Amino acid sequence: MTKTHHLATQELEAGLEAIRQSPKDAGAIELIVRRPEEGAREVLSEGRLDLAEGLVGDSWRSLGSSLTPDGAAHPDMQLTLMNARAIALMAQDRERWPLAGDQLYIDLDLSGDNLPPGTRLALGSAVIAVTAQPHTGCQQFRERFGTDALRFVNSPVGRQLNLRGINAKVVQPGVVRVGDIVKKLPA
Repeated sequence: MTKTHHLATQELEAGLEAIRQSPKDAGAIELIVRRPEEGAREVLSEGRLDLAEGLVGDSWRSLGSSLTPDGAAHPDMQLTLMNARAIALMAQDRERWPLAGDQLYIDLDLSGDNLPPGTRLALGSAVIAVTAQPHTGCQQFRERFGTDALRFVNSPVGRQLNLRGINAKVVQPGVVRVGDIVKKLPA
């Protein structure tokens, strides 16, 4: 993996226009990443989305959540999606994209205005629904992409555009592949 420096705020802000040009209604899956255990990443050419498991083979369910009373996996955090243009900017090298920890990296406008909670997306033979649970940058994100990147994704514009990504859940199981079209479904 290529070693890169962390971008400064000014460099990150210079990339906003490219991110804002992301397609609104239909884009493509650029990368699928499964997390079989904490800290591990597997880049997939295809994955299966399941109602109970999320991305089959991912550790979402076994890791649980501090946001549920019993520590079980949060049902509204089954999948995480990140804008491919945003991660390309912050990671600088495609080999570093999986470090963000998301499962689906897509070229689509993930802003709250474009994809409010409840929006359904068709991808491959599956359908997922955007959830209201926020997806924010954390300590690990800061370590991997820098303090300025963490501030950038959690800034007012970063939150408006959901630069750190969004949470979703599977509503129709199916197979997804890199290159598949991701299409916003009518309300």
